[in-house]
Amino acid sequence: MTEQGTKKLIKLLYPADLADYVLRNWQSELKQNLPPGQIQNDPREAPALNVLQTLLSISYQASLMTHEGEPVVFRVTLADPESFADGAGPPDGLQKLQFTEHVPLSPDELRRLSPAVRFSRSMIGVRLNADGELEVWGVIHTGPRWLHANHGGRGSAPAMPSSLVVKVMGPGTLEVANGDFTVASLADGKLYGQALNVFSSDWLREWFAPIRKERMELHQKAKLQSRENWADLDPDLTRVINQHMIKRIIAAMRAFRHGGTLILVPPERASALMGSNRYLTMKYKFAESQSRGRFRTLILDVMNTLARLHVEGSRPIGWRDYQQTNDPRIMALDESIFEMSHLISTLSVSDGAVVLTKRFELLGFGAEIHCESSENTMLAQAVDLEGKLFKKKTVHGVGTRHRSAYRLCQQMKDALVIVVSQEGAVQFARWKDEQVMFWEHQGSFDFSAVN
Repeated sequence: MTEQGTKKLIKLLYPADLADYVLRNWQSELKQNLPPGQIQNDPREAPALNVLQTLLSISYQASLMTHEGEPVVFRVTLADPESFADGAGPPDGLQKLQFTEHVPLSPDELRRLSPAVRFSRSMIGVRLNADGELEVWGVIHTGPRWLHANHGGRGSAPAMPSSLVVKVMGPGTLEVANGDFTVASLADGKLYGQALNVFSSDWLREWFAPIRKERMELHQKAKLQSRENWADLDPDLTRVINQHMIKRIIAAMRAFRHGGTLILVPPERASALMGSNRYLTMKYKFAESQSRGRFRTLILDVMNTLARLHVEGSRPIGWRDYQQTNDPRIMALDESIFEMSHLISTLSVSDGAVVLTKRFELLGFGAEIHCESSENTMLAQAVDLEGKLFKKKTVHGVGTRHRSAYRLCQQMKDALVIVVSQEGAVQFARWKDEQVMFWEHQGSFDFSAVN
């Protein structure tokens, strides 16, 4: 083989490489999500290397199979049956269903179980027996609320087990989690580190901060005018509701498999963008009205209703209270917010972008982005949440939807653009540090590319 041919060889990674990476980074995600004291007392112990390698290898082989023509997808948790309480179940708990006879773990056993133990609602329980061999002991029914973390939703999910969880999402595609927190994944022969959840970034929190302040001022005004005893609200409440609104929009856009673009701009730009401007042209514009700004009305109604439901002087009312309340007024408001999310995602199916303000005031859709003269051949892909680390990328090979989004960010430096591809990949793009920067939301850093 020539030297030139050798340079073109690509090193593909497999379950053994994934196992090594997982053990080296077992608690790394916990450090980002749990307080230091809680991490020290956390019971999540990493499995032994040979056990992890065996479980991942069996799961990998099962992922390459099909069941009656359908892909094999499933979730497996490595935990003893005693880790789960009896009598509990969804939506607030995990339901343990133990087999009378445990079954040796094998790729074919996982293939047979996969259609019955649905990925979105259940997990396969696996343990080490007295002989040190892996066996299937039963099924854990979780319900679908665990998906709310990514897809948005009001109901609180039951706590996932403090143990290893392996998610098989397609042929050769594995994700390994430490309880609720993803550690690494393997796809297309590449090893990926922790996913970038843009909603956890400080910059996104700061970008919406003026809107949260505005809402709180309106809420305080309503509180004074009511002359009733209202509880204080957690200042973070509307930030989380905002997040879930966006997550629901993105989840629906991905489900449509059409791709689409959302453009969010400061409210003070609304008037200019509704007229002739150098940034974009909207084919369908919505007339200024209360309906156009309905999301802000709904959020304020949620804030005021939650405050009325609780006694003044109690602890601040926050997201968990919103999740857990069964008050019909809150449930109706949440359904209205869900419908707003679905409306926006449906509008994105039309050719062109959907344009909203930071308040989620719906300006119009079918927007064509101009700014052709600002084509930039280079941009930055953020490697960390805050964009302090990034890789320089060229726009060559990028589709027209993404290129137009980058051009807009180059010219409209206070805009945020969210692009969903036909394949379901999600990018957040904006102007940051004198360059166009984008984040692959829930995408992961390609670990194999730097090792």
